[in-house]
Parts: sequence; structure tokens; C-alpha cells
Amino acid sequence: MSATEQPDTRLTFRRYKDGDHRPPAWNKVIFKAGHSHKCPTYVQSTPPCQGSCPSGEDIRGYLQIARGIEKPPTGMTWQEYAWRRLTEANPFPAVMGRVCPAPCEAGCNRNEVEDHVGINAVEHFLGEYAIAHNLAFKKPQATTGRKVAVIGGGPAGLSCAYQLALKGHEVTIFDEHEQLGGMMRYGIPGFRTPRGVLDAEIQRILDLGVKTRLNCRVGRDVAMDDIRRDFDAVFMGLGAQSGRALPCPGNDAPNVVTATAFLRAFNDGRLQQVGKRVVVVGGGDTSIDVATVARRLGHIEHARDQDRPENVIGGRAAHDVAQISARQGAEVTLTSVFPVDKMQANRHEIEQALAEGIVIRGGLAPVAVVRGADGRATALRVAQCEAKFVGPKLEIKVIAGTEQDLEADLIVSAIGQAVDFSGLEEFDSGKGGIVADRNYQVLGQPGVFVGGDVVRPHLLTTAIGHGWIAAEGIDRYLRGEGQDKRPRIDVHHWDMQRKLVEKGTPPQPIHEPIRGTCDANVAVHNFENRSDRYVITHKELFLGHFQYTPRHRRRVITLTAEQALGNFQERVAPLSEADVVAEAKRCMSCGLCFECDNCVVYCPQQAVKRMPKKDATTGRYVYTDYDRCIGCHICHDVCPTGYIQMGLGE
Repeated sequence: MSATEQPDTRLTFRRYKDGDHRPPAWNKVIFKAGHSHKCPTYVQSTPPCQGSCPSGEDIRGYLQIARGIEKPPTGMTWQEYAWRRLTEANPFPAVMGRVCPAPCEAGCNRNEVEDHVGINAVEHFLGEYAIAHNLAFKKPQATTGRKVAVIGGGPAGLSCAYQLALKGHEVTIFDEHEQLGGMMRYGIPGFRTPRGVLDAEIQRILDLGVKTRLNCRVGRDVAMDDIRRDFDAVFMGLGAQSGRALPCPGNDAPNVVTATAFLRAFNDGRLQQVGKRVVVVGGGDTSIDVATVARRLGHIEHARDQDRPENVIGGRAAHDVAQISARQGAEVTLTSVFPVDKMQANRHEIEQALAEGIVIRGGLAPVAVVRGADGRATALRVAQCEAKFVGPKLEIKVIAGTEQDLEADLIVSAIGQAVDFSGLEEFDSGKGGIVADRNYQVLGQPGVFVGGDVVRPHLLTTAIGHGWIAAEGIDRYLRGEGQDKRPRIDVHHWDMQRKLVEKGTPPQPIHEPIRGTCDANVAVHNFENRSDRYVITHKELFLGHFQYTPRHRRRVITLTAEQALGNFQERVAPLSEADVVAEAKRCMSCGLCFECDNCVVYCPQQAVKRMPKKDATTGRYVYTDYDRCIGCHICHDVCPTGYIQMGLGE
């Protein structure tokens, strides 16, 4: 038996156990003699993967397409159809399929069976397919004549520009860098995000007609008043690309730098060596990136003064590539105030870093930078500590008498990021960010919207989600409409009406949210869409339907300490098409029918039937003959996805 396999005896899911004698809650049954007035209803709910995705991808939707349940329109491959469904929310699947820590996978109900669905791997494959086949976004048929300025070309700004361009608005992105991408380009090393992949996904957005003004900082090169005058609305995607200094004496030593400055110098191609001993302070994904970059760069034994890494990071020079052949390994230590098993970084990335010879020490807080006679740092003094969050605030208790010095030629602070408000001080809330409402409209400034790290430093996928929601708010503002209350579960929902239009049977006009369908042809009788307010849990699924199926894992290249030096090749390979389809079939389609036929097979009254083929589509595969139904609840009990609930029938 291989390491990935486990015996099927793990799967012993039963809805009712031997000896059970109590019926479910009375409001679930309402039994009367030999029948019940509770009959099947068909309830579309949000799956927890989707509810956990900050960019709001219709994950269940594109997995249904990949597995062959939801059919693409005539003349379109399933790969393109799945990619188009995915990119309604996220225009960067090839990037995010590589670097996103995938909170969707942590939320996946399949974790209750054996292991989550490899959502990230499917996203990776679809992104690669789109690049290989030159897929392009479809331009809108008409333009609105309205102009929007997007300040900042990072994930939030690009996402917002993308969504606005699809709505027909004219968009111009202002960015102070030479290239677009923000932290995707300047904060993540190229061996995790290949630059050709990033460029391709950005170019696809520009091909919609999005304009750019690069090397242009609003507030310095162009006044905010001019932006307000020349544009009908503004999106502020400033990002948080200024690093935070170490909170201890001596943090102004020349060879103590921030993670953002370090990664910017590396991604610009200027930084080629880091010194013999590097200490990184952090514990999040950025600190892992810094440590793995430092491990790859190594050091030059007899480096000149001008080759010191702080000179390059400070922008005063670039390393002489001719000397890099003499590169040797660097000793890299990463410290965190949390224990290693409680660090916020992705567990997989921590394991990769350890394999590459990076020393990770938890439970240590920096207390001072030790300097030499020339003023440069020679060591970081740390002490054992206890750290915990009290609400949103991190409290660190240093244990006296536990101090020790970690020798260092370079110290990198990766403890957080800050926003540079130079020239835009009017937007500073006083707490280092911009305050906005649920639609991401800046408080007190109609027509000015915001998103990304300037609202709350978080994941790249969070910034992408902010851009989408802000774009919807901007569109309503430009049309003179009020800002609607955002739904409780704010994601891209699967749309049955769209499927009917694709099939050529457009539904009667209805208004969301749907509350029953007895008089409409949009769905089967007693259909209800709760996607905007309800995430379905594993307790409402019939887990006994799912057999043990190991996850199809991407090939990940794990390097040793020696192999890491000078190795800037990508480490993660996409799944094959066959493995992607097989992985998609592991999806349990939580909250939506996936056509398993259990309800048809097990109904003792033959009351649950398949829809006629001419009327059938995803989501209305079966219906109930309520003249035959006796409310026995069997269809509900054997429904793997929780799509069939029990409600008052007729």
C-alpha cells in the first residue's frame, strides 16, 4: 500500500446508528399517521469552499464543468467554459493557482471524508490552458462613455479595472512602478510566480482597452484634484508596499531592511547576494519568501563594500553578475513570535523551507539590534516570548533572562506592511488605512472607492475580491443608483437562469432571491435559492455516498540546501488533464444536484423522477410528483449534496 493510500474502513458514515430511537427535530418531520406534510424542496446553497474564497469564485461551478456535469455551450471546450466561469471572479487563475494559500481547500467539506479537493490545482490547470490557447476576455458590445481612474496596478486595481472594462467603462490605471502587478510582481519571487505567466494574465486585461500611466504617482506627478476633474469615479488600490521596521533599538542600522524592500530589489534583478548569515523576522508567507530567496542567492566570500546587500536594496547600486559564479550558501534563520506549528505561513511552504536548510525558530521576539564599530548590525538579540491575540491586537510577553544573539550580516524585518500616503494624506484614516463602507466606497467621498491592502492587509485573493465588489459599486454610482446592501454571503453564485438561456429556453421574468417556484419555469417546483445567505455544512450531506478517493497532487520539487543555491526554477507542475477531471469528480457539489440518481432509485413511491430531457439542465435534473409523495424523507436522507431538503409540499 502506497503512502497516499489508506484503508476504506475509515469510511463508516451512517445517518442513523444502531439503537437510534429518537426522531429528528419535530419541525423537520411533522409526521401524521403514515405520511408527512414535509415534502422535498430543492435548495441551492453556497458550498463552504466558495464561502471561504475571498475573491468569491464559483468553485463548485467550474468543478462541475470539469467533471462533465454542466455542459458547455455548443462549440466551446469544457476547459474554456470552466476558465470563463472561474474568471468571472478572478482574472488571475494561473497566478493564484500557484501562490494562493487556498482557504477554499481548508473549508472544503471533503475534509470530513479523507482530504479536500485540489481546487488550487484545478485553477492552476485552467489558467495554464487559457495562456496556451490564447483565450481572451470578451469585450462589451457597448461602452458607457464614463471614465474611471484606478490608482494602483496591483491585484485590487487590476481586478477592479477588469470588472469595470467588462461593464463598458473607460479605465485608466495609474501606477508608480515601471510595470503593473503590485505585490504579485514586486512581493512574490519569480520562482513562485513566473513573470511570463503574470504578464500574460495582465495583458489579457489591458486587451479589453484598459489604459495605463506607469511611472506616475498620484499625489506627486499628478494631483488628486486633477484626477477628480478628469474622471467620473476613482478606485484607490494603493497597496501596502512599505515595510514595517523592527520594534526594537538599533533598527536603523544600514543592513537592517524591510521584507518589501528586499523582495523589490530581488524582483528588479538588482539583488544577487545577501551575505553569509541572514536573519529574517516574521512568521508569515512573506517571511518564507524572503528566507527562500536568501537561501537561493547565497553570498560571495570576498565581497566588496559596494556589494553589501543593503547598498543594493537601498537602490544605490546593483550587484556585479560577473562575481556571482563565486556564490556560496547562506545561513538563513527565520524567527517568529509564535511557535513553529502556530505560524501564519502556509504549512507546505514551511516544510519546503525546512527541507532547503532554513532554520526556523519559534517563540522568539527581537529585543535589540547589536551593532559593530562601523554602525552595521552584527547580530539580532532575541528573547523567548509568549504571543497571543487579544481581539485584533497582538500581545507579546518577553521572558526576562532568556536573551541570545543571532549573528547576522543582513537582518530582514517581515513583520507587516504599511501604506505610503505621500501626497494623498487626505485619505489616511489616522490608523494607516482608508475607511470604507460595505461597498468599499470611501466614507464621505461619493464616487471614490477603495480596495486591497490599503483597507486591510490580507491575501492577494482578498484584494481581487475587493476590486470586484468596488467595481459593482462604481458601476451603480455611475448609473446614478444607490449603493445596495451587499448580500451576507458575497460571492459569485451559480445562476440557473443563465443555464436556461444557454439551453435556448429563457425563463419567465423573476426577481432574486428566489423564494419558491410554483408559478415560474425557472426551476423545478419548490426550488429555493439560499446562496446569498446560507453556507451548507457537512452535517447536511450524505457522506456515506462518497468512497475513499486519494487526492491527485501536483508534482512539487523539494530542494535540499545544496540544490536550492542558485536554483530559481519553478517548483510546482500543473496536473494533467486526466488528473484534473478525476480531481473535479471528488467534488461533493455541496448544495447543488450532481445527478447521482439516488433520490430516483430509492424513492419507494416513484414520486421523484428525472426531468424530461428537453426541460432538464443543471440544477433541475429531477422533480417531485407531489400526488405520489408521502413525505417519507428517504430522498432527503440519501441526497449526497444536501440539495434536497424537506419543506411543506402540496
